[in-house]
Amino acid sequence: MLKRLLFLVLLFPHVMMAEVSFRVENTNITIDESELYNYDRLRFYADYTQDNFFGTFIVDGVNHYGHDYVNSNDFNYLRLSKSDTSFSTQLNFHNYYEGSTYAKLYRVYGGYEDDKNRVVAGLLNITMGVGRIWTPTNLFNPKNIYALEPDETFGVAGISYTRHLDETSHIKVVASQKADHGFKYGGQYRAFLEFGDIAVDLVSSDDTKMVGYEIEANLADTGVEVRSEGAYIKSTLSTEEDIEFFQGIVGADYAFVNGITLIAEALYSSESFSYEEIRLNLDSEIVSNLVYSNFYTAFSLSYSFNIFLDGLLIYIENFNDSSSRFISPTLTYTLNDYNSLSLGAMLQNEDSYYLKWVLSF
Repeated sequence: MLKRLLFLVLLFPHVMMAEVSFRVENTNITIDESELYNYDRLRFYADYTQDNFFGTFIVDGVNHYGHDYVNSNDFNYLRLSKSDTSFSTQLNFHNYYEGSTYAKLYRVYGGYEDDKNRVVAGLLNITMGVGRIWTPTNLFNPKNIYALEPDETFGVAGISYTRHLDETSHIKVVASQKADHGFKYGGQYRAFLEFGDIAVDLVSSDDTKMVGYEIEANLADTGVEVRSEGAYIKSTLSTEEDIEFFQGIVGADYAFVNGITLIAEALYSSESFSYEEIRLNLDSEIVSNLVYSNFYTAFSLSYSFNIFLDGLLIYIENFNDSSSRFISPTLTYTLNDYNSLSLGAMLQNEDSYYLKWVLSF
C-alpha cells in the first residue's frame, strides 16, 4: 500500500502538467434486414499528451435490441467473434428478453514520439496497404468493406516501432501476441522514389508468411492518383490445409473540380474459396484474404451537395457470381459539429437498410 501511495505521489506532478482530453460518442443504428433491430454503441475516449509522450484509452458499451435478431445465427456468430489476443478484450454478453448488451475495450495504448522515432505499445490498430476497398497486405487490422462500419476492427496486442531515416523514408517493425500465445511479426520499409512512394511489407507467424509491396504515385500532371499493392501468402489454415497464393490490387483516385471524387479499384486473387471453406476458417489470421472469386472490381463515387449534405455510392462486382454483387448508397447530413445523420442501404444477397445517428459530446 505504501509503495502504491508513493508511486501516485511521484506521478501526480507529471499528470498535472499533462494535457488530458475526454470525449463521448454515441452511435445508434436502426437496421431493417429480414427483421428490424437496433444497434447502439456508447464510446468513451480519453487522450493523454505530455511533451513527447502520449496515450489513448477507448472503451465501448454495446447494446443490440431486437428479439428475433439476438436469437439469429448472425448474432450467434457475432457473439463468438473474439479478438486474436492472449487476453479477453470484452465482457460476456448479458441477455435480456428483447436484446443483449456487453462492454469491450476497443483501444488502449501509450507511446513516445520525436523527430526520428515513434514507439507505441498496447491494444493497437496496425495499418498496412494503400487500398481503399481491399488491403491484401494487412494481416493485422484488415478492413471489411462489406460491413456496416468497415474500419471497426479488433485491436492487436503488441508493440510498433517506426524509425524515420529521412523526410521521405522509414522502417517500421511490429510484434503482436495472438490468442494462442504465439507471436506475429511485421516489418515495412517505405521510401519515396522519383515516381512516387514504394514500400516492402513482411509478415511472419507460426502459421503464415507474407511478402508484399505497395506503390502509390501521381499519374504525371493529370491529377490522378494511382496505387497498387500485392501480397504473396503462404499459410496453414484452421483446417490444417497448406495454401500458397498471390493477391493484389490496382486502383486510381480522381477528384473533379465540381466536388465529385471517383475511386476505382480491382482485386485479383490466384486462389478462390467456397463458402464452406471460408466458414471453416473463420479463425484463420488470413480470413480477410479468403475470397469467393478470382477477380473483383469496385467503384466509389462521393459528392458534397453542400457543406451539410454528402453522398457516397460503393459498387462491387464479383465476376464469378452475380448474386454477390454489392451496392451501398449513403446520404449523410451533418447537423453541426456534434450530430450527423446517415441514411443508407447495403444491397447484396440479403438487402438491408439503415438509419445511423452519431452524437458526440
